[in-house]
Amino acid sequence: MKQSIFKAYDIRGIYPTEINEETAYKVGRAFTRFLSAKTVVVGRDMRASSPALAGKLIESISCEGADVVDIGLCTTPMLNFAVANYDYDGGIMISASHNPAEYNAFKLIKSGPLQIDEASGIKEVKNIANQNFIECPGKGAITEKDVLSDYIAHVLKFAEGISELKVVVDYGNGVGSISAKPVLARLDIDVIELFDNPDGSFPNHPANPHDTENFKDLIKKVLKEEADLGIFFDGDADRAIFVDGKGQIVPTDLLFIYLCEEALKENGEKTVYYDLRFSKAVPGAVKKFGGVPEMLRVGNPFYKKALLNKGGVLAAEFSGHIMYAENFNIDDGLFAAVKVMRILSEKKKKLSELIKKVQKYEDSPEISLEAKNPKTVLDRIIAEFPEGKLNELDGIYLDFPDGFISVRQSQTEPQLFRIRIEAKSKEALNDRLEKVKKIITES
Repeated sequence: MKQSIFKAYDIRGIYPTEINEETAYKVGRAFTRFLSAKTVVVGRDMRASSPALAGKLIESISCEGADVVDIGLCTTPMLNFAVANYDYDGGIMISASHNPAEYNAFKLIKSGPLQIDEASGIKEVKNIANQNFIECPGKGAITEKDVLSDYIAHVLKFAEGISELKVVVDYGNGVGSISAKPVLARLDIDVIELFDNPDGSFPNHPANPHDTENFKDLIKKVLKEEADLGIFFDGDADRAIFVDGKGQIVPTDLLFIYLCEEALKENGEKTVYYDLRFSKAVPGAVKKFGGVPEMLRVGNPFYKKALLNKGGVLAAEFSGHIMYAENFNIDDGLFAAVKVMRILSEKKKKLSELIKKVQKYEDSPEISLEAKNPKTVLDRIIAEFPEGKLNELDGIYLDFPDGFISVRQSQTEPQLFRIRIEAKSKEALNDRLEKVKKIITES
């Protein structure tokens, strides 16, 4: 078994050379033993390799003596919902999310629901999986369960007031259509759907929101139909990225301001957790709405843990993971889409106008650069900007009155640095960006 498949947040690799049925068997037994689980739920996405991997996972979990609930083809939010709503000990979602067709992965979920990561169990699961499993000590029951109707009923409780919208949805041939189509069909809106057939070969474009090229079909359709909103689901639908009526991709951090406004109306002085890469406009707006903003490091499991263990109303990560306490702290693209549609229905304003209103800064996308001598990079950047207040929550974060510089070093590729910068003017932004780029590339 290749040890490199054990990542920071999941177990991921190319099928069948890195992840295969043998891997699934070992992971199933190791995960069940790690949790001392009595009941584990298993779900899978639309990839060609997913049914065979699910079969071996189910067999191995049963072999450890745990009961297995097979929910079949589903979204990752549906799997998390099942763990939370039915109080199962854990679950495994078979999905490589936004990765290309040749990949697959296991997302390990424990009760909470919480995604097991490097700091909370993946290393232990890896150690157990590397043992020899010679005999089958038990035989847990295997049952099938349809969770979709309960999940739909739950989501629709938060959809009141949505009306008079024209919405284009791009499923990217992922599993998002399984849950979103029946929910959207119940709403008083005009829905136009693209690539709604789950197909793990991704015949139209990858269900990957990190590459803006994949938004071309959605943007074209939004403009042609003069729609109010475009929704792009990633492969397993735990994220939705939005496009406004002008065909512009909406930044998650600026959209988050309106999600906070709505959430804090009903919840008072509650905590909101936000990504350190978010605009400085976010914490200021949260305070204005009566909330308490708390910055977190990158990695969506940290946000779920904070909501579960410390309390709060919602959290979001720059890549589009949005989590609500009232939705079991699950990152759920459909739930976020329902919230966005409610806001547009209530405010009766164009999304582009709303975003422009809160766009106070100039910013860069997140940029990745390689350094020849990575050991000196962070210290040199700190020295270059002595006026910046240093925060070492995740890499270095230099706080300025008019923006920030965030530089994080990859844990798996130490020569790689991820940069995001914000400033009040384009001149200041470009100046900071060029200085940081020069330090990294010349190191």
